[in-house]
Amino acid sequence: MSNSIEEITSVIGAERIGKHQATIDWILTDSRSMCFPEETLFFALKTKRNDGHKYIPELYARGVRNFVVTDVPEQLSHYADANFLQVGNTLKALQRLAAKHREQFQVPVVGITGSNGKTVVKEWIYQLLSPEKVITRSPRSYNSQIGVPLSVWMMNEHTELGIFEAGISEMGEMEALQPIIQPTIGVLTNIGWAHQENFSSLQDKCMEKLQLFKDCDVIIYNGDNELISSCVSKSLFTSREIAWSMKDNERPLFIEKIEKDDTGTTIKYRYLGFLKEYRIPFIDDASIENSLNALAVALYLMVSPEDIAERMAHLEPVAMRLEVKEGKNGCVLINDSYNSDFASLDIALDFMARRTEDKGRRRTLILSDILESGQPSKLLYRQVADLVHSRKVDRIIGVGEEISAAASRFEIDKRFFRTTTELIESGILSSLRNEVVLIKGARVFHFDDITDLLELKVHETILEINLEALVDNLNYYRNKLKPDTKMVCMVKASAYGAGSFEIAKTLEDHRVDYLAVAVADEGADLRKAGINSSIIIMNPELTAFKTMFDYKLEPEVYSFHLLEELIKAAGREGVSNFPIHIKIDTGMHRLGFAPEEIPALVDRLHRQSAVIPRSVFSHLVGSDAERFDSFTRRQIETFENASAELQAGFSHKILRHICNTAGIERYPGAQFDMVRLGIGLYGIDPFTNKILHNVGTLKTTILQIHDVPADETVGYSRKGILTRNSRIAAIPIGYADGLNRHLGNGNAYCLVNGQKAPYVGNICMDVCMIDVTDIDCKEGDKAIIFGDELPVTILADKLNTIPYEILTSVSNRVKRIYYQN
Repeated sequence: MSNSIEEITSVIGAERIGKHQATIDWILTDSRSMCFPEETLFFALKTKRNDGHKYIPELYARGVRNFVVTDVPEQLSHYADANFLQVGNTLKALQRLAAKHREQFQVPVVGITGSNGKTVVKEWIYQLLSPEKVITRSPRSYNSQIGVPLSVWMMNEHTELGIFEAGISEMGEMEALQPIIQPTIGVLTNIGWAHQENFSSLQDKCMEKLQLFKDCDVIIYNGDNELISSCVSKSLFTSREIAWSMKDNERPLFIEKIEKDDTGTTIKYRYLGFLKEYRIPFIDDASIENSLNALAVALYLMVSPEDIAERMAHLEPVAMRLEVKEGKNGCVLINDSYNSDFASLDIALDFMARRTEDKGRRRTLILSDILESGQPSKLLYRQVADLVHSRKVDRIIGVGEEISAAASRFEIDKRFFRTTTELIESGILSSLRNEVVLIKGARVFHFDDITDLLELKVHETILEINLEALVDNLNYYRNKLKPDTKMVCMVKASAYGAGSFEIAKTLEDHRVDYLAVAVADEGADLRKAGINSSIIIMNPELTAFKTMFDYKLEPEVYSFHLLEELIKAAGREGVSNFPIHIKIDTGMHRLGFAPEEIPALVDRLHRQSAVIPRSVFSHLVGSDAERFDSFTRRQIETFENASAELQAGFSHKILRHICNTAGIERYPGAQFDMVRLGIGLYGIDPFTNKILHNVGTLKTTILQIHDVPADETVGYSRKGILTRNSRIAAIPIGYADGLNRHLGNGNAYCLVNGQKAPYVGNICMDVCMIDVTDIDCKEGDKAIIFGDELPVTILADKLNTIPYEILTSVSNRVKRIYYQN
């Protein structure tokens, strides 16, 4: 639905500078995701750490002509044909525009909030109702103060039902989201401890979330949850309530029986006096609860129990994450094979574009028909083709009757097939070489078969890396900094075992100021992979100076000997004013200039032109321990004096930094100009030894299960002595994968189906054995070595070491899989 610039100006109450005609189809808040510049309205949002106004020149150069701003550019003559809509608050203007857009639609809208399960409930409601209705829903988990208005903006003249998530992290936020969603049907999934830090109690959080439902026709929730029931009662809503219950048969939706077996769950329910049942292909309690919330919505919207039962039986697991996997023949796979609509296609193509910048890889899209869009096929695939072209896709492989009929619209290398089987049998997949391949298909096309064919299968053991959790950790520490404090992010040792390129690319996307690696080869590999950020080399070797010059890698300099060799090498290469980072030893006594050497250092630097100090820094020895606080304060004082003496010798600004992860948290007064974020980026608070947002999950698969009688032994050297008849499972992970041998012989455990499975006997090179006697499991089930439910800090404590060692020990032969929600 197009909007004129005049209409938008009026809605958001802006003062308009510029009188140029424009029609707006796209809303943009992230300059990196710009797609159709001529039809785009950019909202220059201001946050604690960033200001969208600084991207206006870049966007203007790329063709954007319409901007919502709080500050109009000073040199308007540089933007001769632009419109600037000036408002007091650009976020509020965005929300006001979305709320006005929502008012145009007199259709049912489902608003979903809660601590967990929002996205699954949203997608399952979609699966239950999409055969009959054209649905606009939040893409992925767009449920924030920015994500909600962007989601609601997608409603159009074809929309027959809206389904939108709302997430909050502090008091007052739901008040802003309610008029944007304006739900007629409210679903509260549950209330838990996620994002609890800004709420004084669970009741406060529940009452805040319920603000979303103040004008609803009906509210759906778990009537057996005392907290939720109490809060709903206190809210004094006049809405109808469908409070489903497993205990109270007076509730309008009463759950009579839940029966689980190996392949699924049968649920018998009574609604308006009628006894019905359905079956879902899941047995976990969370899925059962999510299905009950979806059931209540479907019943309220008068879907027949027979249709509900048929569709519940075919519910698909919700792919809430976009996975990056290593493929065959040098390919990189971006797997989004259970989700296909126009909005999610745009998000996935944007993700692919960011991962192929400056790498020279060809971009290939494997795309199925987009089903149940509500739009005429010709219009839909014209828009898809425009999107594919604008995202600079090099080749499209289409699957389905409708996309094949629209083949002429795609003016790139293309092949089309009627079915997935036809594509697989064509042999074209084996021809993919050194490409980034986005696999994007509706569920009925079973694109997981394509992923299985293209994926490089090297090991049953994988390390999953949650890129969204990484960003959450980054923002957690950024929020502790002053607005002008810069940040260095440590990606040495293959990003603490997580894999350097994907981590570095994600950090670059989020505009960190510096990356830091240990040696020049690590930095060169990042440059070859397309990383453009400034990179510090923390342990420069004398033989690597040319590599540093060639790839613009900025070395740490800690001694006169290193400095002299660097100056000589720069002279041979004709290099001048090459940035370096001066290290001062304030008490660690590992590397660095002594404070009393600063005058001589300043003098030597003045007598050459090869290098120039970009920053000066030092290392805190014990910032993560209270017992070292007095020593840490002396280090900071020593550094402040020495770095000031260095700065006094130069007219240009030299950045100062001493705080590591623990220092950021515990010494806010020592931020200086920059800080260095290390282990905290990967989710571990070094002061409390607690997990912030878990980034890495190491998991493997049960290969075989043996019944072994008591008094037998398990493993090498007969160290695993059994005292009872046992079920012993073998899993394909050993010390060559990074599983420390000292965890064996019952010293630690992994998790199988959420239960502790102790390691039995010695851990072998490639395999180890675990005791699953008391666990309901089978061959093929997953075993979690560390992750969300088994923090890596527990293994570190068992080994009397630090989490760094556990993370960096994970072998390169363990496949890394990256995903973001």
